[in-house]
Amino acid sequence: MRLLFIFVFIAMFPSFAFASSSGINSGDTAWVLISAALVMMMTPAGLAIFYGGMARSKNILNSMGMSVVTFAIVSILWIVYGYTLAFGTDTGGIIGNFKYLFMDVDINEVASGTHISVFAFSAFQLTFAAITTALISGSIVERVKFSSWVVFSVIWFSFVYIPLAHWVWGGGWLAKMGIADFAGGLVVETASGISGLVFALVLGARRGFKKTSMPPSSIALTVFGAAMLWFGWFGFNAGSALSSGALASNAFLTTNTAGAMGAVAWMVLDWIMHKHPTMLGVASGAVAGLVAITPAAGFVNNEGAIVIGTVAGLISWFATGYLKYKFSYDDSLDVFGVHGLNGMWGMISIGILADPKVNGVAGLIYGGYSQMSVQLIGVLAVVFFVAIGTLISIKITSVLTNGLRVDEEDEVKGLDIAVHTEKGFDL
Repeated sequence: MRLLFIFVFIAMFPSFAFASSSGINSGDTAWVLISAALVMMMTPAGLAIFYGGMARSKNILNSMGMSVVTFAIVSILWIVYGYTLAFGTDTGGIIGNFKYLFMDVDINEVASGTHISVFAFSAFQLTFAAITTALISGSIVERVKFSSWVVFSVIWFSFVYIPLAHWVWGGGWLAKMGIADFAGGLVVETASGISGLVFALVLGARRGFKKTSMPPSSIALTVFGAAMLWFGWFGFNAGSALSSGALASNAFLTTNTAGAMGAVAWMVLDWIMHKHPTMLGVASGAVAGLVAITPAAGFVNNEGAIVIGTVAGLISWFATGYLKYKFSYDDSLDVFGVHGLNGMWGMISIGILADPKVNGVAGLIYGGYSQMSVQLIGVLAVVFFVAIGTLISIKITSVLTNGLRVDEEDEVKGLDIAVHTEKGFDL
């Protein structure tokens, strides 16, 4: 507790920070480590609770467990080979080298372009890799084999997430093109949303989809999980400044503004169209706004954040309440409708709303006419790559685990008992 207080104190008062002889700034390091802890909390706590509350009560442990186990698996793989392939020296614009294999490097080495150590940067990026992979599970809960999910997580992380992270953040071809993605509109949100949609289409709908009621186990848990995600998102976005300066402050405030607008926009639309506001809608709208601002938090001002959050709430309300039923795809917990679509919207919004006074990038309304084309190329390339990569990952997983889906008896019984021999609630 004393150590956490010291970190917070230094992060709040960077004038007390100092740079070591290695070039590592203690204030920046403290902020990045705190941010890493905030983002870490988002996966095995915030996301698990958010998803668990939306799943049916007979599947709550299974749904939560997919997030928790994914964090553990990715944490190990990241140290062994994930970081080095994502952020090692660029090889042909496609992948990194093996410089950081097993993270066996000098602890005082400074991450390129920062004043923090490679270890601090690696810890921060680990949490992004984990939550991206875990997010996909929301599209396929309640009918996928747990063993298939474990195998898929390893394959997808290795062959889809790692190259994508390198392309955008590790010096790869999209970075060289000038793509703007502050905290993961492409790498995290678009990637997880598209992958979730593809997996849901391949796996098929839950038994009874569109025919029987599938009530959430606990909307109270979902609201609490959304609040934890909202809190963790400050580390997600403001931490991506990789320093405790003005840019982090801008990202912190725009993140909150967009999240709040997403919640309000969804609530108002519920009120107008259904004559009552729902707390599930408020929670989902907040997450939608937070998703959309993720790539733009370090490029737009708060006026832009209001627009981004409002549009995000409207997009997700329409996608989750109409689009998935119109086209009959069972994206169980609306990963595509909330994360995928708003990840793309956030990327495009940079080309429209980016304020050059914030981070040097100008959108259309500020006279910048080149960034939009780069953003669109990035979105299209990532959608195509992730869709194909996910399909291949699914096919390999299906062969290795003798099919992807639980049998009918286990699906009806519920996966908590069928798979884990446990109950979420002993009522």
